[in-house]
Amino acid sequence: VGNLHKGLNPISIEYLNFDAEYLPYTLKAGIITGIIALAEGIAIGRSFAIMNNEQVDGNKEMIAFGFMNIVGSCFSCYLTTGPFSKTAVNYNSGCKTAASNLVMAIGMMLTLLFLAPLFSYTPLVALSAIIMSAMLGLIKYEEAYHLFKVDKFDFCICLAAFFGVAFITMDMGLMISVALALLRALLYVARPAACKLGKLPDSTLYRDTEQYAEASGHPGILAIQLGSPIYYANGNYIRERILRWIRNDEGNGKAVKHVLLDLTGVTSIDTTGIETLAEVLRILEVKHIKMKIVNPRLDVLEKMMKSKFVDKIGKESIFLCMEDAVEASYDFSVTTEKQGFEEQRSGVA
Repeated sequence: VGNLHKGLNPISIEYLNFDAEYLPYTLKAGIITGIIALAEGIAIGRSFAIMNNEQVDGNKEMIAFGFMNIVGSCFSCYLTTGPFSKTAVNYNSGCKTAASNLVMAIGMMLTLLFLAPLFSYTPLVALSAIIMSAMLGLIKYEEAYHLFKVDKFDFCICLAAFFGVAFITMDMGLMISVALALLRALLYVARPAACKLGKLPDSTLYRDTEQYAEASGHPGILAIQLGSPIYYANGNYIRERILRWIRNDEGNGKAVKHVLLDLTGVTSIDTTGIETLAEVLRILEVKHIKMKIVNPRLDVLEKMMKSKFVDKIGKESIFLCMEDAVEASYDFSVTTEKQGFEEQRSGVA
């Protein structure tokens, strides 16, 4: 290990400095190390808690880490978190409560005060062996295989974290896995869930036509369900998806006269999302297609009213359920056909 000095860490509170010359560097280092330490500590805490069927409160963990680092910074302490090596050794040693940390702290204090020079001859391979023996018991091959069967992307994140930590550094392994998880979240955000609905036989239920082969649509009516918030990140995708379904139906010889948007799963919407729906409405009006909104949530409906979108589409085009919207579309079509027939007959007369 090398030379170890006896004694406790000196008090460092007198070095506290808020000089503008150094503040940017300390903020940068503090933010980066803080994020990595929180990610490591909370992730490791949850992984060990699952083994004992326990729960870890992430908010309390962050408060504890922050308090420990504030106190420790006054005594020249290193960044405090929930390290994997010490946690693994504690777990495999049979420690049950936080009292083990108190015993460990007293043991470290006595070692620093009286035994530090003796540990200078400890081989590094001995320290590595202690950590490796604790680590090997934590590698769960069955869990990795389970991730591979259930979700391939989760399996890739797992491998990235494992090999990054094992062969590069703890920081790089966590950063790679977090970056992949964020990439996956962005993909879900940019390409939200949407499906074409059809009516199940002998019922009033409308379900995804790809999942339920027996679900069938109505002539001239295209029912679409949106299952995520609508905002700037996915507005273009939603617009293109709706127009693509219309083109597909028209390409198959099915004339589309009504587009029904089920917003049950849309929990929120921003001004860009409202403008997206307004743009779709304008495009459909040019094509002489009517658009109706089905079951918008209260927050979504309030924003639509404040932005005057409800005035554009008309209050009569907002419905509580899909069945009401379909019936209204049929009534509208029948009325339009009768008016056209009467106008044509009066013209002939």
